Amino acid sequence: MTGPELTADLARVDFHALDAALREDGFHNGRTPAELRRSCENSRAAVFALDGERVVAMGRLLSDGVCNAYLVDVWTAAAHRHRGIGSEVVRRLVQAVPGQHVALFTDDAGEFYGGLGFSPQEGGMSRVVGRWLGRFDPPPRPA
Repeated sequence: MTGPELTADLARVDFHALDAALREDGFHNGRTPAELRRSCENSRAAVFALDGERVVAMGRLLSDGVCNAYLVDVWTAAAHRHRGIGSEVVRRLVQAVPGQHVALFTDDAGEFYGGLGFSPQEGGMSRVVGRWLGRFDPPPRPA
């Protein structure tokens, strides 16, 4: 992949600008910039693609550190899609958990994830406990 620089360094991410970009792209799920930062800090791994100082792609991976991981918040700005950036973000994230089962939910990117070795599994379910982020009722669709 050529183009944006990939980094895991949260200090290089302007979370206010990232929040605005996610809103602009219709990928925002209600978190404030501080909550988005905390989500990334609490993840097993987070990867960002930077075009200069601007984040144009990101993804996070949650893990129990033994056998199960969950891929979340995988996003590439619309103007940067179909260039291999999102694929490289996902590749770097899953490299952080060798030997683990990595799960994800997707409504419309099955072909993208299939091309990266993921396969469909039946039976996924989820639940929001209380109000989404403690303040939204009903919850917006999580990204």
